[in-house]
Amino acid sequence: MEDLKKLVILGGGESGLGAALLGKKHNWLVFLSERGSIPEKNKLRLLKEAISFEENGHSTEKILVADLVVKSPGIPDEAPIVVRLLEEGIPVISEIEFAFQYKGNAIIIGITGTNGKSTTTALTYHLLWGGQKSVGLGGNIGYSFARILAEEGEKEVYVLELSSFQLDGIKEFRPNVGILLNISPDHLDRYAYRMENYVQAKFKLTANQQKSDWFIYNQDDSWISDYIDKHELIGNSCPVRSVYPEYRGPLEIKGHFFRLSNPALKGPHNLFNAHCAILAALLVGIPANRIQERLDNFVSLPHRMERVGEIKGVSFVNDSKATNVESVFYALQSVESPVIWIVGGVDKGNDYSTLLSVVAEKVKGIICMGVDNHRIIKAFGHLNKPLREVKSAQEAVSEGFLMAADGDIVLLSPACASFDLFKNYEDRGMQFKQAVELLQIANKG
Repeated sequence: MEDLKKLVILGGGESGLGAALLGKKHNWLVFLSERGSIPEKNKLRLLKEAISFEENGHSTEKILVADLVVKSPGIPDEAPIVVRLLEEGIPVISEIEFAFQYKGNAIIIGITGTNGKSTTTALTYHLLWGGQKSVGLGGNIGYSFARILAEEGEKEVYVLELSSFQLDGIKEFRPNVGILLNISPDHLDRYAYRMENYVQAKFKLTANQQKSDWFIYNQDDSWISDYIDKHELIGNSCPVRSVYPEYRGPLEIKGHFFRLSNPALKGPHNLFNAHCAILAALLVGIPANRIQERLDNFVSLPHRMERVGEIKGVSFVNDSKATNVESVFYALQSVESPVIWIVGGVDKGNDYSTLLSVVAEKVKGIICMGVDNHRIIKAFGHLNKPLREVKSAQEAVSEGFLMAADGDIVLLSPACASFDLFKNYEDRGMQFKQAVELLQIANKG
């Protein structure tokens, strides 16, 4: 044991567990430290693997002996324990950086952006899966990159969703194909409330790319284009339009034509997401006919414009993952029927002015589901649309149904975080779906 290098993991969530498993697999002496409580299922796994850990506080004497520290993306660089480690000259990296050194010869497709990451990552994986190459899915979706390397064996391609927090801690990580979907204000509390810091974090995706790599990006995004105008990119640039004013289909990409008739890919934003995913699949060698087959049977992810039921002609759509203003804009833009809009939660400093025109056009009633709704009421109250305040998903669904008429859509697309009334956006979406199910039962017959 004395000859083993010491790896300390900060954080006991998914990325921390994955780094611990991968570290053990590669003969590190692993110790995991969590300031709060470790999720029970993760704790049981650590015990099963005989990996040492602590929770509810950091033991400095056990941490400062590390040869390397891997920190959770949720822990900022300003955290006291991280500051102390850096003062002691102990390297601190992210979980994706740690995992990258064990990827072998695999191709990495890395996908980031403020909105659309999960859908584009899932679609890219779907286009590749079951084809000519073995493929793994992870990062900020499903299992961590480190965990899939530890548990699933070597793959030829890894498709990774990457948040700005994950990209903050990279040194050598590089995607062979990088996709930057868009940039809009989000998580600015982590970046000293300076948008340029957030933009720089997103562009770390390209920092280590080489001339043989590819960089797919949104050419209509002003934050992206402004950055590119001022910085040299090494990888092969693949600009993609995100605005298709005259689109009628099919979509032409690299000399191939693709039908996007699948309802799961409805809306201009998904047209762009699909374009990026298709281009990535072509770049890693997936045949066009295979891509078309997979496009036709793609199923959208839960909590992302997920149609969950219909009652007396009123449709219910769960878009709980829409935790910022831009996501809501895309959601409202993609529907054609009148909308009863369920909005609210923990406001992250949203600028609702960008939604005024689309809300005026598409929304016939507003339901505020949050503890404090004053900013939403202030932003949209003057539109003179029916407005209700509720404190639960069940109330929201009931009020939405009462407001709606045959052919309308009750849309949960909150523009806010969920932590005032729910555990997370998944919990919010599940409670919405359960409330719809109960209302369906009550209205049978």
